[in-house]
Parts: sequence; structure tokens; C-alpha cells
Amino acid sequence: MYRYIPNTREDQEKMLSAIGAGSIDELFSDIPEDIRLDRELELPASMSEPELVSHMRAVASKNINAADHPCFLGAGAYDHLIPSVVGHVISRSEFYTSYTPYQPEISQGMLQAIFEYQTMICRLTGMDVSNASMYDGATALAEAALMAVRTTGRDRVLVSRGVHPQYREVLKTYAANAGIEVAEIGMSGGMTDMDGLRAMLSGQNDMPSGSKADGGAAKGAGTAAVIMQSPNFFGVIEDMEAATALAHEYDVLSVACVDPISLAIIQPPGEYGADIAAGDGQPLGNPLNYGGPHFGFLAAKQKLVRKMPGRIVGQTTDNEGRRGFVLTLQAREQHIRREKAVSNICSNQALNALAATVYLSVMGKQGLKQVAELCLSKSHYAYSKLLETGKFEKVNDAPFFREFAVRAADEPVETINKRLLDRGIIGGLALERYYPEMKNCWLVAVTEKRTRQEIDAFVEAAAGGGKQNG
Repeated sequence: MYRYIPNTREDQEKMLSAIGAGSIDELFSDIPEDIRLDRELELPASMSEPELVSHMRAVASKNINAADHPCFLGAGAYDHLIPSVVGHVISRSEFYTSYTPYQPEISQGMLQAIFEYQTMICRLTGMDVSNASMYDGATALAEAALMAVRTTGRDRVLVSRGVHPQYREVLKTYAANAGIEVAEIGMSGGMTDMDGLRAMLSGQNDMPSGSKADGGAAKGAGTAAVIMQSPNFFGVIEDMEAATALAHEYDVLSVACVDPISLAIIQPPGEYGADIAAGDGQPLGNPLNYGGPHFGFLAAKQKLVRKMPGRIVGQTTDNEGRRGFVLTLQAREQHIRREKAVSNICSNQALNALAATVYLSVMGKQGLKQVAELCLSKSHYAYSKLLETGKFEKVNDAPFFREFAVRAADEPVETINKRLLDRGIIGGLALERYYPEMKNCWLVAVTEKRTRQEIDAFVEAAAGGGKQNG
């Protein structure tokens, strides 16, 4: 937003004259008078520029932010370190003004950045192809489910309750008017119940479909995909290799929702045979942004490339043999017949994806591995220290990465989080909000950014010790 818009009254009159209007009010003549506001807006008195700046800073200071408070809240968005070069590169005007390559032949810089992004996502996930990015992790996962439905011709997807609750809600929204049934796989010990998954898969794929989203499903509806997340919402590392093998045993596609940082030390989807990989790219060089914008990544096996939404940038040579980049595939209705279009997501999150590309380039394989290892070791340190206080109990014994669940023994999670905030610390998530059966369970995230001193202070305050700020 501009602080100052240099349109004088004379400028306004010239513009109105050019379009044949006598006043600004005439611009709204098509709006019926009976629904127009017939009075002045009730606004506070005007302020001078320094007064307004001071006022806005005072309002902004009421926000609790991760820059000033150690943050142990994750649940899908994480407070990672971001090298300063990331902000420097994406602040260059040729990048932040490039909304989308509508004229690809003259957008070589942006196309190359997208191509590099796709290459890195493929290497990170072990998949064959990646699109140019999606809106966020939730839409990437929902689009992965639609890919599976389009590919198999079936209308049922199975999704683990360990998948992020908000992702599951977005998936159900997508499915609601598409005639797709969404059935949830239960949990056992913090992990997806594999016996339950087998029971849901057995004998269903060769029977007629006819299900509807969320209820009223025909028994034996054909299953298109099994969707699992690892690390799951509780931070638990799932047995994705076994889950993928089970899905393929029943001729069902495997969709893996993955965390990009974890892939530096955990087996990537391509290695255990997943058909589609999706996730949220926020941990890769993107700040929390008070909830967004982020970007979603979506990658798949080569055989599914024509079912992918969005766009794919390819590398080629021109008629003089010079390296160049083109929009290889564009699966939206502006470019192809509407009945052939695969998604109404038209734009990739170019600037956010660029931030990830710069981050991955700067960190390299070893840097990303170090970040993942620090997340692993620091989260396990915090977990053991919380249990040592006697104020918290195990929820399960499953392996975890960066995030874990504990149960508060003596007081509600909300009380603990308030006490932490009084001490300048952002606490974890009360899991009961999404999982009613998990009363007094607390989801805590620990990234490489947290120091031992911050973790120790967090544990002390969580257990009821420490001093209040101020």
C-alpha cells in the first residue's frame, strides 16, 4: 500500500473528463440508490502522518509474534531460521512484480526460477515431476486426491485421521460437490491403524461405485487413493513404506503428505513407491506470515503428469541452440478445452516458491540435513525434559520428528499456555480442539531455532516454575 497517493483534485477532474463523467459519484450510477450509503462514513478524526505511523505501530505492538517470543507452536506452520539472502533475492523487483508468466517467451527469468524450484522439489521428494506450486499444503493434498480420482475413475479416497485436521476439512470441501466419498482411517498409538486400513481396502476396488461425499456411501465403493501424512499431525513418523505397499496390493494409488525439512533425513516418497507427494512448503524459507501466504508443493510419478493441476515449466533450446524455458503443460481452462481442464487453481505461489528455491540453494544438502537433525535432537530433548518434571505424561511411544504430543497431568493446556505467554513464550496447541478424545493433550514443536536456554525456560514455565515478565 502507498502511504501517499499523488492524485490532486485537478488530476481527478482530468481523469473524469477523459471518461465523460462529471463526478466520482457518477462512477457508481449503476448501483441502485436505495442500497447506496447516503451519509458520510463514520471515521475518526484525521491524523498527521507521524501521528498515524505512531498509532499503527501501537496497534501492531499488540500482536504476539515469533520474532520477539520463543515459539513452540507448530501444527503445520513452523518457526525456522531463514537466511537473510532469501529476503534479499525475493525483494528484487523483477521477481516480486512477476505475478505469472502469461507471455512465457519473454518471462525467461521467472520460468527459470520455477524450473529450478520444480527440480529441487523432485530431488527432495524423489518423484519424477513437480508442478510450479499450489496455494498451500491443504489445496495441494486435495488436488492430489482429485488426481487419483481422475486417474482411476473411482470415487472414494481413504485419509488417515493423522493427516492435518484442516487439510482433511479442505479435502472434504473439494469432495462435497464432486461425488467423492472421503472415509477416515483410524489411529492406534499415534499412528495410522494399518489393520483398519486393510479392512477398509479389502474387496472394494472391483465393485460398482456410487458413493457420495461424507456419508451415504455405497458399500464397496471403488477406492482411488490412500492418503497419509508423515510426520503426521502429532509429529509421528508413519510406516509409509508399509502403507504404500498395502495400497498397491489393492491397486490403489498412494498419496504421501510430507514435511520438506524431514525429507533431509527421512526416506522420501519416491523411494517407498508413493504415486503422489504433496505438502506445505512454508518451512522452506517462508516466514509464518500470521498464517499465510505459504505455498504447496505437488509432485508425482511421470505417468501421472497429464493429470497434474497448475502448470509445469520445461527446459528446451531455441532455433539457435540456446537454452530456454517454456510452459510445457498448462492444465487450466484458459489454455485448453474446459472439459479437459484438471483444476481451477490458475496461479502458482511464485514468490513463495522462489523463497523456497533460494533457501534450498543456500542451505544445500548438508545444510538441510543439519537443520533436520537439530529439529530432531532438540525436540527429543524438550520431550524428555517435560516428562522429567512429572507434570506431563506420554501419549504414545511412536517415533517423532520436530513435534510431539504430551498429556498435562494436573491442569488444562489453556492454563499452561497462558502462563507461558505471561513469561514471553508461545506455547503449543491444545489437541482437544481437533481431537475431542485427547483431553489435556498438548502438541509441542521445537525447531532448530530454539536454544537450550529457551527450551529449559519453556520446560520450567510449563511445569509451573519461572518468573512472570514485567
